[in-house]
Amino acid sequence: MTTQTRIPPTELTGVFGAVVKVAARRMIGRVPDSMGVLAHHPALMRASMGIGRKIEALDELDKNLASYAVMATAAYIGCSWCLDFNYYKSHNEGLDEEKARQVPNWREASVFTPVERLVCEYAEAMSQTPPAVTDELSAALLDALGPAALIELTAKVAFMNMSSRMNVALGIHSEGYADACELPPLATRADVAADIVGSANDR
Repeated sequence: MTTQTRIPPTELTGVFGAVVKVAARRMIGRVPDSMGVLAHHPALMRASMGIGRKIEALDELDKNLASYAVMATAAYIGCSWCLDFNYYKSHNEGLDEEKARQVPNWREASVFTPVERLVCEYAEAMSQTPPAVTDELSAALLDALGPAALIELTAKVAFMNMSSRMNVALGIHSEGYADACELPPLATRADVAADIVGSANDR
C-alpha cells in the first residue's frame, strides 16, 4: 500500500487557495497534501468544502452523535484522513474526545450508550453496498432522535461516504491533525482486547 497520494499535490493559487493555506497553517502548522491534490480542480474543492460546511452547520442532531456517526463511517470505509481529522475536531470543539477515540471499536468498547451504538450501527449500515438499513433500525432511531435529527444524521453519513471514498481512491491518508494537538492514538481492536486482559489480570 502506498503512503503517497495517487495524484501528486499541486500549489494552491488565487484568493481561495490563499484562504485555504492560511486556515490549514493555523490549524496544523502546514498545508496538508490532501489540499494540494484537490487543488488540481479548484471548482470541485470549493464545492466540496462549501457543502461540507453547510452540512456541518446543521444543528438538529447532537454534535457528539454527529461526530461518532461520521467517524464510524470513515472507520468502516477505511479513510484514515477522515478519522484523524474528525478525532482532532472532537478535541478542538470540546466534544467527548475519549468516546471519539473509541469509535473504531464501538462494538467492543463499553463507553457508548444504546443510542450512540444505534447511531454507529446506522452509519455502518448506510455505508455498506448495497445499504443495509433496516426498518427496525430506522424506527429505533426515529423514536430516539425524532425525524429532523434522523434526516440530518442520514445526510452527514452520506456526505462522509462521498468524502471517505474519494480520499481512499485518491490515496489520501491521515496527515497528523490529532498528533498536532498530542491526542492519544485512536483505539484499535488490539487496544480493546488488551484492556480486557489487563482488567482481568488486575482482579
